[in-house]
Amino acid sequence: MKPGDAGYPAPSSEAVSKVMRGNRKTDSRPEATLRRELFARGLRYRKNPSIRTSIGIVRPDLTFPGQKVAVFVDGCFWHSCPLHGSIPGTNRGYWESKLNRNRERDHVVSAALAADGWTVVRVWEHELLNEAAKTVETAVRRVTTCALVVRT
Repeated sequence: MKPGDAGYPAPSSEAVSKVMRGNRKTDSRPEATLRRELFARGLRYRKNPSIRTSIGIVRPDLTFPGQKVAVFVDGCFWHSCPLHGSIPGTNRGYWESKLNRNRERDHVVSAALAADGWTVVRVWEHELLNEAAKTVETAVRRVTTCALVVRT
């Protein structure tokens, strides 16, 4: 559902519209910070590549193609973080449905990548940088040294 579609809720204010327009699809601050840290650790990656799966094209935030590791940096609001996720009070029905679809899509995408032999790593935007980088680095190095590791 997109603006202009029947049933799409009107924004509660121009300020809310401005904030939502400012949300980036790629290159968010947590994603860019993680990329810099991984690069500093000597890891080389591809940024937002298209990967063909059984469900269609998916675009992880980062991939390590040689090791078949796909990394997603999930925002607490958009992906319903159990610690920080919340549902806005205005247009609540729309947001519950939207956030549920996001969670379901995350599950389907992770499963499709795993079925194609990818190791999927999901980190929350609120995770400490060193912990998130260590999680990714561990997955990349494990796959480099092992025959096959699948993590969903």
